[in-house]
Amino acid sequence: MFNKLRKLDAYPKVNEDFYSRSLSGGVITIASSLFISLLVISEFKLYLHTVTHTQLVVDTSRGGKLRINFDVTFPSVPCTMLSLDAVDISGEQHLDIKHDIIKKRIDSYGNVIQVRQDGIGAPKIEKPLQKHGGRLEHNEQYCGSCFGAETADDHCCNSCEEVLEAYRKRGWGITDHESIDQCLREGFVKQVNEEEGEGCNIHGSLVVNKVAGNFHFATGKTIHHSTINLLDLLTVQTESYNISHKINKLAFGDAIPGVVNPLDGVHWEQASPNGVYQYFIKVVPTIYTDIRGHKIQSNQFSVTEHFKNTDMDHYKSPPGVFFFYDLSPIKVTHTEEHTSFLHFLTHICAIIGGVITVAGIVDSFVYHGKKALTKKVELGKLR
Repeated sequence: MFNKLRKLDAYPKVNEDFYSRSLSGGVITIASSLFISLLVISEFKLYLHTVTHTQLVVDTSRGGKLRINFDVTFPSVPCTMLSLDAVDISGEQHLDIKHDIIKKRIDSYGNVIQVRQDGIGAPKIEKPLQKHGGRLEHNEQYCGSCFGAETADDHCCNSCEEVLEAYRKRGWGITDHESIDQCLREGFVKQVNEEEGEGCNIHGSLVVNKVAGNFHFATGKTIHHSTINLLDLLTVQTESYNISHKINKLAFGDAIPGVVNPLDGVHWEQASPNGVYQYFIKVVPTIYTDIRGHKIQSNQFSVTEHFKNTDMDHYKSPPGVFFFYDLSPIKVTHTEEHTSFLHFLTHICAIIGGVITVAGIVDSFVYHGKKALTKKVELGKLR
């Protein structure tokens, strides 16, 4: 049995008396050893690093909310005249959003003048008991006029914002704020005049339904009417505005490692007065799982851009920047993994065996070539 096992030996031993060592063989051995060491170190580094596997699956999730984080700078639109609205195809609307919104007044050089929560004016006076035109009696409260926009006899507007809201519901635009007592009392006109020539940086976040929709920054306030198209939800204004803007940040959800959003740092300069700048965004739900198993559920997106000159618009939409977003039915999953240890060992064996084999072939070629040349020299056949 032992003799049969000896016949199966694939590595027959050569008597050391038959060894013939050469200088070229030593050089090739050192070079191949260094090359093996370099490849093994490189393979070990790859083994330590994570590998991200990407997979596309159908998104079967329903409902839920979508958080939009933004940071946009308008160099030529004052903060007082800048509003944010959001509308989706389910019919839900958020007009003149102020929650979780921060505005920074900036000068022509981009320096910050003031940082404030959105919304200006004095605190609202409590709801009224006194009707319009009546004399203020004891224990009765002030009831301000809505300047023709009242919907009932006891409808009162006690703040500038309430007057503007009444006008918006009527679909009217206010061109002279100085004629409104509430706006004068709260300093609205003064605020507008103080911010003339300034810009505004607006940043924050808003939570919307996880359905297609749009959010937009408009140079005015928004009205709602069931017969008005989504593109024309803004009151018509005669003022001319420059809607040049820079998107410092726009993300649909949390940041994903290694992913740069396509609109971060985008700057657009308006050439003609007024206009509507539109971004059409395709949002792709994304799940990122790191090496520790922590999951980040967020979104990536692609975008196309379009500018519409309102001078040629039949509806005369006022200037603004619109972000139309739609959700992709395909979900992307990124998973971080280490290369398997067996795969690592396989690569190491392949490196060592391959280099040794190639080095042996080179050494044999050099040795026999040198030997043939030496023999020809001895016979005098080499001239």
